[in-house]
Amino acid sequence: MKHSFEITCISCPIGCRVTADAADGAYVFSGNRCLKGAEFARTEMTAPMRSLTTTVRTVFPAMPVLPVRTSGEVPKGMLTEIIRELSKLVIREKAGIGETIIADVLGTGCDIIATSDIKE
Repeated sequence: MKHSFEITCISCPIGCRVTADAADGAYVFSGNRCLKGAEFARTEMTAPMRSLTTTVRTVFPAMPVLPVRTSGEVPKGMLTEIIRELSKLVIREKAGIGETIIADVLGTGCDIIATSDIKE
């Protein structure tokens, strides 16, 4: 059985419309101007990944939430679980930009890092 999917590549500013034809577990890509487009489409079809940016609560009145992000991409299917984990967290010590808030969040290999400094 053959299936076709069209995906807009976001690997570079061109934004190619990549068509992926799938048949019997094999993929054929067209419309991509570079190899990144085909790889992006393959990843989106087989194991989509995302970066996560959000905030976590703190005990500091001047900064009640601290902006954070993942240090890399995590499986798209784990985003809700990671957000649930972060909702339980309250930062009680000062942290600066780039500092690890949670190492290897839920075994993803990515850390949650601060993207701002906690101010008094």
